[in-house]
Amino acid sequence: MLARLQRLLCLLLALPSLAWAVGVWPRSPLLALAGLALPVLGYGALLAAEFALLVRHGDDPVPRPGAAALLRAWARELGCGLQVFFWRQPFRAAAEPDHLPAVRRRGVVFVHGLVCNRGFWAPWLRRARAQGLPCVAVSLEPVFGSIDDYAPIVEAAVARLEAATGLPPVLVCHSMGGLAARAWLRRPGAAARVARVVTIAAPHAGTWMARLGHGRNARQMRPGSRWLAELARDEAGAPRPPFTCWYTDCDNVVFPVSTATRAGADNRLLRGQAHVALAFHEEVMRETLAWAGAAGDAGR
Repeated sequence: MLARLQRLLCLLLALPSLAWAVGVWPRSPLLALAGLALPVLGYGALLAAEFALLVRHGDDPVPRPGAAALLRAWARELGCGLQVFFWRQPFRAAAEPDHLPAVRRRGVVFVHGLVCNRGFWAPWLRRARAQGLPCVAVSLEPVFGSIDDYAPIVEAAVARLEAATGLPPVLVCHSMGGLAARAWLRRPGAAARVARVVTIAAPHAGTWMARLGHGRNARQMRPGSRWLAELARDEAGAPRPPFTCWYTDCDNVVFPVSTATRAGADNRLLRGQAHVALAFHEEVMRETLAWAGAAGDAGR
């Protein structure tokens, strides 16, 4: 569903730009070509507004980044976002298949965030397959449903990897995907069925930006929401697997930025990265996949 919606959005953005270019070309080819850049400029303006909100509402124990760092983060996010939202997700969601060889080697479940699908993880899927790691990427639907609705989807992916490898997988989750993993972990026995949970820019304590969303899952991600309180209550005293939480001081979606950390987790700050770009940072990808690869056939 999301891929269809995003293809429609791409079409709606492209048609006016093309019409402008065709109509203006006889008078000014340069102005016509500039019109083709309007969708990119519009997306860049949206990102700039998000960074402005981070500056205004992002009070946090982590020191604020400077203007130069924010500008570099905006530029990287623009490039990453164009690839994710205007190419991989709408047109290439199924281009990278799951990899389920019948080998005793720990696998990886990839869980995306809000307004995303499995196409988000294409670079990760290629890299995991090249390293011989079994892997499954999910698409969470309904797109604007309750986060609790995603637990059965995570369950199915974990079960597929367990059946193929005989080992509990590593969960790698971006943004809201981290909360979807925690919703799944409330199931009896779930904590023993996963070796580690790695979250990337996940709003564990909510995010200010969720105040601007109107879907059920967005409301659940608001700081102090009833859903987050119930999740914390259910987790209190319950067993949980090791968590590693990557977060950044330039996150334009999850802020204040320390809301992407968890008490008792291995919290890793990587400065100067924005929300989507953090998921494709070389250090994040290398170290995260190394945890799965190093586990081999040992232990849990």
